[in-house]
Amino acid sequence: MFETFPGFVPELATLAAFTLAAVALTLTPGPDMTLFLGQTVAHGRKAGFLSMAGASSGIVVHSLAAAVGLSALIAASPQAFEVLKWVGAAYLAYLAFDVLRNGSGLTGDAPQASHSLKRAYTKGLMINLLNPKIILFFVTFLPQFVSPSDPHASGKLLFLGLFFLVIAIPLVIPMILGAEQISRFLKGSKRATRIFDWMFAGVMGAFALKLLATQTR
Repeated sequence: MFETFPGFVPELATLAAFTLAAVALTLTPGPDMTLFLGQTVAHGRKAGFLSMAGASSGIVVHSLAAAVGLSALIAASPQAFEVLKWVGAAYLAYLAFDVLRNGSGLTGDAPQASHSLKRAYTKGLMINLLNPKIILFFVTFLPQFVSPSDPHASGKLLFLGLFFLVIAIPLVIPMILGAEQISRFLKGSKRATRIFDWMFAGVMGAFALKLLATQTR
């Protein structure tokens, strides 16, 4: 299959090493994973999958940006990186505040399902586009698997960015399906619902603070 893209596919040993690293990164808790599971618990598997699709779209955008060098330029500019960092942290803080103010969706006070499904994709997209750690990932992690002197370096960076999704999505799907089972228990207990809301808000707030501590180097 990979022979269809001669010159743009790294060697098998490189792909194997990248796959192991990508699996480890995917299974490491982050704001995107928290969002997928939170949306699933609150609004069902459709919302979980849509938020995952939104985050995946963000990865595609970052992959394209890395291939043309935009990610490197942003990471190299302290001012641009600082602005993106604060905007990303503010968005995570907004998600935390929103779930405490409006509820996660497990109670009758939450927005209607159709509206929640529309927002799920947007939340997934924004949580990745506004995360400077993703930029650092593409600037510092991906280039380790591509030689700077390679004439097809840009193409290989794009390939690896998209290949990351091929690895990550099958790992995330079972988590989303499992989270849907948890929602059945939570929906039967108002106390459990509020505990979930506070836990989600706390995790998002912690990620916002962690994001503010991120440095370009």
